Amino acid sequence: MKRAIGLLELKNITRGLLAADAMLKAANVEILMAQAMCPGKYVVMIAGDVGAVQSAVRSGTAVSGAENVVDEFILPNLHDSIFPALSGCTEVKEVRSLGVIESYSVASAIIAADTAVKASNVELIEVRLARGMGGKAMVTLTGDVGAVTAAIKAGSNAIHDSGFLVDQLVLPAPHSALHKVLF
Repeated sequence: MKRAIGLLELKNITRGLLAADAMLKAANVEILMAQAMCPGKYVVMIAGDVGAVQSAVRSGTAVSGAENVVDEFILPNLHDSIFPALSGCTEVKEVRSLGVIESYSVASAIIAADTAVKASNVELIEVRLARGMGGKAMVTLTGDVGAVTAAIKAGSNAIHDSGFLVDQLVLPAPHSALHKVLF
């Protein structure tokens, strides 16, 4: 199973397409996502063996120019709940407490989500990627209030020093009407 993923988030679409092409040509990787995001950024996500993903991300950065990279990552052991959360396919049966991490980049949101679900016994609801949010991204999760608090703290700390953390929130007992409009 290919457990490593890599992501390049670029300032513009043309450099994103150039990077995607270079990444696919550089190593034996599978493209998971290559698309424009708000506000005119381009995100390329790949999967494969760790070495191949590292090589592909390096190649994409080199060809597009480091000055065009908004953010990037290589995650060698992605948590299983990340992929359903990225596609909005997570079925949430009950929201006990709600945790939210808001970030300025797609890459930092995925890193925050992966860190949060590995740090505490929580259920990842969604990782919303810069669509209709002015380029921001958002992680939502649920669980008991102590676990959500710990997860939000861990996820936020993972991206705090990068400067991409916008805000974080823990709602211990969100109103049921809020659950209906969010998910």
